[in-house]
Amino acid sequence: MREIADLRGEITPWLDLHRRVSEHADLLELAVAEGDDALAAELNADAKELHEEFGRLEFRLQLSGPYDRGNAILAVHARAGGTEAQDWTQMLMRMYLRWGERHGFKTDVFDLSPGEEAGIKSATIEFAGPYAYGYLKAERGVHRLVRLSPFDAAHRRHTSFALVEVMPEAAEDVQLVINPEDVKFEAYRSGGPGGQNVNKVSTAVRLTHVPSGIVVTCQTERSQLQNRETAMRILKARLVEQEQERKEQEQAALRGEHVETSWGSQIRSYVLHPYNLVKDLRTGHETSDTTGVLDGALDSFMDSYLAWQVGRETTSPVGSAE
Repeated sequence: MREIADLRGEITPWLDLHRRVSEHADLLELAVAEGDDALAAELNADAKELHEEFGRLEFRLQLSGPYDRGNAILAVHARAGGTEAQDWTQMLMRMYLRWGERHGFKTDVFDLSPGEEAGIKSATIEFAGPYAYGYLKAERGVHRLVRLSPFDAAHRRHTSFALVEVMPEAAEDVQLVINPEDVKFEAYRSGGPGGQNVNKVSTAVRLTHVPSGIVVTCQTERSQLQNRETAMRILKARLVEQEQERKEQEQAALRGEHVETSWGSQIRSYVLHPYNLVKDLRTGHETSDTTGVLDGALDSFMDSYLAWQVGRETTSPVGSAE
C-alpha cells in the first residue's frame, strides 16, 4: 500500500499537467478562432509556466535510484584544521538545515559533537521527506572553504576542509540483517548541555559494527533506549551506503574509470576571499552568490550534479551497450 501511495504521488503531478495542457490547447484554439489577442497573450505566459513545470517533472525522473525517493541521513565531519575546520563544519550544518527548511523536510539532529573553542567536530542529521536522499547524495565528499580567518589575530587567509557523508535511510521493507553478535554496545555520559538526566546518567550510546569497523554514536535523546534505536537506524543507513559505494566502484571499474572514494574526493570550493565564488569541481557549475549558497540555496548545484551523473551513465560503454 505504501508503494501504491508513492507511485500515485509520482504520477498525480503528470496527470495534472496533462489536464492543464489540454485545457490550454483548447483555449488557444478558441483564441485563434476568435482573434482574441489579449487571451492569446495570457496563454503565451501560461505556456512558459507549463513548460517550466514539465522541465521540473522531467528532471525528477532522473531520481530513479533504489533509495532516491526516501529519507536521508547526512553527517558532517571537521577535517584537519582545528577551530577553523570546526567552525566551517558548523557553517555546513546550518547550510543543510536551511536547505531542508526551504524544501519542507523534517530535520532531526541525531548526534552533535561540539568543538573545543568554536564550531562542531561532527553532526548527524536526518532529512525526512520525498526524494531527500535523491537530492542530498550530490553533497557527498570534501567541501573546501577559503576565507579570512575570524580566529586569526592577524586576520590571514585560511583554507578549511570538512567531509559530508550522505546515507539512505533503510526502509522497513529493505532486507538488511545485522547479527547482534557483530555489534558492540557501549553506554556513556553525554557531554554538553541537556539537563540533569542527560549529563548524570549514561544515556549516550556507541555502537561498533565489528565486521565493517563502522562506529555510530547518538546522545541527543534523554533515554538510552531511544539513543540505541536511533544509533541502530544510523548503522543500517551506513551499511546500505557502504553497499551502494561498492556497487558504484564495480560499475566504475567496468567503465574503465578511476574514481576516488567519497572520503578523499574534494567536490566543491567555497571562496570568500579575495573574491566570492562557489564552484563544483565535478560539474563546473559555479555562482558568485556565496551568501545565498551558505543560506541553503543549493538546488542549482544538485540539479547540475544529477544532470552530470546522467550524462556519465548514458555516455559510458556499459550504458551504451544496454
